[in-house]
Amino acid sequence: MTLEVAMGTRGPIPERSEARRRRNKPDGPDLVQAASGPPIDSPDLPEPDALWHPIAADWYLSLRESGQSAFYEPSDWAMARYAAHVMSQVLLSERGPNGQLVAALNSVMSSLLTTEGDRRRARMELDRKKPAGPKLASVSPLDSYRDIAGG
Repeated sequence: MTLEVAMGTRGPIPERSEARRRRNKPDGPDLVQAASGPPIDSPDLPEPDALWHPIAADWYLSLRESGQSAFYEPSDWAMARYAAHVMSQVLLSERGPNGQLVAALNSVMSSLLTTEGDRRRARMELDRKKPAGPKLASVSPLDSYRDIAGG
């Protein structure tokens, strides 16, 4: 019997690619970069169950808007629905959360790459859309000043 372990599922969270210093040798499989935000060709997905807790429904809906969902297969969406259902049961329980159930739920959420740390361990980075900030002034007045000052 052979046991295969996926690389990068344990240990410290790797730095984002732009924060890494060493660039001459990759330390694992190729980095996958994807656009942040909802995928262009998202499948038709069922709406959250009306009986789910609002937090579970929000989590499920947030996956539709997340960049990693571009890589989801139908089985991943089925797992996401299952996780949202279990999450809802935990949140609606009068006895409070069960530690083992919460740990299992976190594992399912991790396998769906729902946190940045999970995505970095899987060597996936989402490019965030940078908001359009104020337009910077042209440097030509500074260049004119340098020409006049003899600098």
